[in-house]
Parts: sequence; C-alpha cells; structure tokens
Amino acid sequence: MARRQLGDSNVSVSQLCFGTMLFGESTSEAAAHQLLSAAAEAGINFFDSAEMYPVPQRAETQGRSEAMLGAWMKSKRREDFVVATKVSGPGNMPWIRNGPEALNARAIAEAVDGSLARLGCDHIDLYQLHWPDRYVPMFGQTAYRPEQAYAAAPMEEQLEALGRAVEAGKVRQVGLSNETPWGLMDCCRLAKAREGLPKIATLQNAHSLLCRTFESGLAECCHLESVSLLAYSPLAMGLLTGKYLGGGSREARLNKYRGRYAEAESRYGNKSNTVQAVQAYVDLAHEAGMSSATLAIRFVLSCPLLASAVIGATSVVQLEELSIAAEQGALPGDVLKQIDEIHWLYPSPNP
Repeated sequence: MARRQLGDSNVSVSQLCFGTMLFGESTSEAAAHQLLSAAAEAGINFFDSAEMYPVPQRAETQGRSEAMLGAWMKSKRREDFVVATKVSGPGNMPWIRNGPEALNARAIAEAVDGSLARLGCDHIDLYQLHWPDRYVPMFGQTAYRPEQAYAAAPMEEQLEALGRAVEAGKVRQVGLSNETPWGLMDCCRLAKAREGLPKIATLQNAHSLLCRTFESGLAECCHLESVSLLAYSPLAMGLLTGKYLGGGSREARLNKYRGRYAEAESRYGNKSNTVQAVQAYVDLAHEAGMSSATLAIRFVLSCPLLASAVIGATSVVQLEELSIAAEQGALPGDVLKQIDEIHWLYPSPNP
C-alpha cells in the first residue's frame, strides 16, 4: 500500500489508517485482533484511537479501544507501526479524568500517561487534540454563533503541554482534530513564534463526498503550513455504501445506536438532500464500474493534501474491499468532474 508523509515530518504512513473506535463496543477483542492483523497484512501501518473510545461512549467501556490495540501490538515490532490517539476536551463524559473543565496542561499530561498505559507503549507517534476547547460549530453545525463563545484553555498552554510530552519522548508528532481554519492557523502561528512549541503535523477532520467543508479555508491553511489531512468518515459513517437508502438493517450502526450516539446522529441523521446525494453517487459509481464504497474512498484519496484516510470495518471482507479500493488510487479526471457536478446540486449535505 502506498505511503505518505505526515506533514513535513519523517513519519511515513499508509494511505489508509485503521480506526479503532468500535473496539470494545460492537467489536470484540478477538474480532479486533483479527481485523488488525488483516489490516497489517494489507499493508496498513497506521492505527488511530482515542482515550474516549469506543463509541457510543460510556463509563463502562472507556479506554477499551486503546487497550485492545495495545494488547495486539505486544506481539509485534513497535517500530513497524504508527500509533495515533487523541485527548478529550470538556464534554458530557464525567468518567474521563473526573470531567475536566478545560483541556489545559494538567489534563493533557494526565491523558498522555493514561493512553500510554492502556496502549502498553513508551511513546505515541501522533497525539491529537480531539476537538477544540472553545465553542466552534461541529458535528452537523455550520453557522458560528458568537453568543455561544466561552472561556477556554489558551492554545499556547496546550502547545506547551504537548511540547513537554515531545521533549520527554512520550509523543513524536502532534495534530489537531475537528478544528477550524482560525484554530489551525493560530496553533501554527504560536509554534513559529516560540522555540519549544511543537509544529502541527496533521489535521484530522471529516472529509467525504457528503462533507467537503475541508476544501473551503482549511485546504489553503494545510497547503501553506505543510499540515497533512487525516480524513475521517470517508464513507460518511456508511451512508455512502448505499446501505441506508432503503432504511438499512437494524444492525447498521446509525440504526443500532439510535438515541445513544448524538454526534453521529446530528451529522449523519436525516438531513436535507442526503438521500438524493447518496443516490446520485451510487448511480455514478455503477456507471463507472465500481462499488459506491470504492468511489467514496478513491475520491478522498484524490485529495492532494491527504496523508491518510481513516477507515473503520467490522469484518475482514469490508476491510479487503477498502484496501483494494485504495490500491486503485485517485479517481480519473472525468469521474472527478462528474462528482463535482453532483456536489454543485447537493453541496455537503452532511457537514
């Protein structure tokens, strides 16, 4: 599988990253280890987790995803893999570090040590702030509401804490997630202004046929600051496979966890034009002689700023399909043109 660099660092990752956010909830440890082994055999060397995983999040399962990944890696050569994880900010999860009021230096230091313990590693290759510690429209919201802004931990304090983790050898590279152009650029500005503050290597944001908000603002920032995109939800949580066009089975994730996973429902729930857009992309995929999942993955891999697409799979068969799609690389220009025509009709219905 093709490799790409994380930003301008010397860290090389597979163009597919295997996400572990279902490990410990819908995916058992035995199944998780089987999937990880299949991913490694397919050439994937990049694995992503978070201290809050699995989802839907709850106190009883928090941390299991990291622990399952760590257990699998015990019998592997650590240097063969790139491990990413994320620190949670304030939110409705009081079981994580007693519900931190801010994503401050203390919270970051505690979270790094907690993740290292669960992963059973002496370092994390990529450590990311899971979401901003300030008000920003996220998970289906697009309009910024100034009246909702609140005091937050200073970004400089966050970068200082990350810098100390890098200096201690606990973290190699740092990244952001669910961030805005302003947030990304402010972190880049701070890192340039002060010696000892780590450079931002990556931005993990949603990017798919149904969510192309990255292309407006963030793409320019990433290009000019040498920050690589890690695109999560390239299949829009399964919508782009077409399996929900008829409502979907009871076991399909958005149906199985209905009412328990607010972030997913607010972004991928019943939105205007979603069905029409998905149907148009499914039809285009069939015309182009490929599955709709293959079209979706290859669209994301066509982004020149991408380092890796973060995928999930609950079976080896699903994983194999996505791996084969990745091997085919970027989409041809005529198909990308047809995608743009659909996008103009149904622009980012699931931001």
